[in-house]
Amino acid sequence: MTYTSKKERFQHPLNITKPTFLVDKQICLNNIEKMARKAEAHQMRFRPHFKTHQSADVGEWFRGAGVTAITVSSVSMASYFAGHGWDDITIAFPVNLLEMEGINRLAASIQLNLLVENEFSLDFLCEKLTSPAGIFIEIDTGYHRTGIDAIKTARIDLLLKRFRGNKMLRFKGFLSHTGQTYSAVSREMIVSRHTDALMKMRSLKEYYRPLWPELEISLGDTPACSVCDNWTDADEIRPGNFIFYDLMQWQSGSCSMEDIAATVVCPVVSKFIGRNEVAIYGGAVHLSKEFLIGQNGKKSYGAVISPVTEKGEKVISSTLWVAGLSQEHGIIRGEFEEIRRMQPGDLLEIVPVHSCLAADLAGYFLTTTGETIHKIVK
Repeated sequence: MTYTSKKERFQHPLNITKPTFLVDKQICLNNIEKMARKAEAHQMRFRPHFKTHQSADVGEWFRGAGVTAITVSSVSMASYFAGHGWDDITIAFPVNLLEMEGINRLAASIQLNLLVENEFSLDFLCEKLTSPAGIFIEIDTGYHRTGIDAIKTARIDLLLKRFRGNKMLRFKGFLSHTGQTYSAVSREMIVSRHTDALMKMRSLKEYYRPLWPELEISLGDTPACSVCDNWTDADEIRPGNFIFYDLMQWQSGSCSMEDIAATVVCPVVSKFIGRNEVAIYGGAVHLSKEFLIGQNGKKSYGAVISPVTEKGEKVISSTLWVAGLSQEHGIIRGEFEEIRRMQPGDLLEIVPVHSCLAADLAGYFLTTTGETIHKIVK
């Protein structure tokens, strides 16, 4: 986005006419390379989560960094990426027993890893799996979404008994999503929460390794993978959001402004100078209704990129923010002079609070060089 003082208009070099998910490919490549090198330095497998971008085109960007194994969040997503040449896939979501037919198709054609956290699902797999699959037991390290509490080894023992003598189930190890790092408000808090989760996973690995010497522990959250340096005994990481980053990651210190690779470009459609507001074509169906509390103490559904500076740098405006959303509308609030300069037809770049949701809502991506990026069709 550039600002032309002569016309007092916000413009964009691409021919954007409606809310568009805009991606800077070079920043994405930089983010991929940085994360791949971090995994390599700690001797971990880099199994990125593709649910963030859901695009075979973007998936190809990872191959240059040596990625051969990926993570997804559904059977349909696994099928999509298997159809584009990925043959080592973990579905990091509790197994959906109603999709057993699709699971068996995948297990017959690729190295498929599944996630379980209860006896019923594992018994069902024991009976219904027709091809071998790797099985991770999901551990709750503090996020309290799904998974077995790390201290409940009796429950874990009950599950592990099912693997003995079963030719279709290959116990891979323990998997956890440390989702509590996403609500951290500082790098120090991210490190603290990651350290606690890693300690729990390491304890399980040490406890069960005598009986299962090849078991692995798998962790996956962008904040910890971006910030933390202690990965002792971890075997793989599964970050996803890092390819784009977003306002949440920037606010917590997980990334810098230079690491943010995606924005949603939205047209201004109305101006209300008396309220210091403009309305944009860009609502909850483009940005989601995720919000943060900004520095001004108010809800923010996205940040506005200030006009490019003389040095060509992009910065997040300290005084403009997305103050409200309905289905298609967004309300931008700011100081009088900033609102005065805007006119209907201008284009604003919005940094989404959560890029995974904004990317999921988009039908396609557009790169900063004008390339259309296709993604999974739902």
